[in-house]
Amino acid sequence: MATLLLNDGTITTDLGEIVRELDTLGIYFKHYDPGTSLLFTDILEQDILTDSEKRYILELHNSVFEFLQQENGYLWYDLLSIHPGSPNLHTAIATYSRYHTHTAAEPLYVLAGEIIFGFVRADGTQIQLLVQAQDYLLIPPGVEHWCSPSASLYFKGVRYFTTAEGWLPTYTGTQLSDSLNKPR
Repeated sequence: MATLLLNDGTITTDLGEIVRELDTLGIYFKHYDPGTSLLFTDILEQDILTDSEKRYILELHNSVFEFLQQENGYLWYDLLSIHPGSPNLHTAIATYSRYHTHTAAEPLYVLAGEIIFGFVRADGTQIQLLVQAQDYLLIPPGVEHWCSPSASLYFKGVRYFTTAEGWLPTYTGTQLSDSLNKPR
């Protein structure tokens, strides 16, 4: 289940509070279990997946994709797998861990592990959201955010795309708030 850190140091895991806070940014969030994760628990625990294992996981999520495709116009989807030995791990972290926006929506369904997102509110304050298995997040175009794997460096998620290019970041130059970096 997700955890939200507000700029004043408040931490919440209450789904209703998280949904209300993200809704002010236009972000849709839902904890959702289509029941498919039980079919490949052993595969999700592996660091490295073969192409056939990735296809198998995506095939199991095809009905979810078809529903989302009809609802949101998604063109394609893929499986993102991050682990400590991932090729180009440092490049990926450097690319997405800076504040940026996208011209297309950024939908993500977390299968296993966790990933952190940071968002800038309208008043300039910042919040962070830790998303975990069975969390679905839809960030609309233009929302200023960053993302990075958590310290475990373990994450598997299905990414959905509305453009052939995927999600291309446009960096904003916003710096991570010091209030979110200070120990409490």
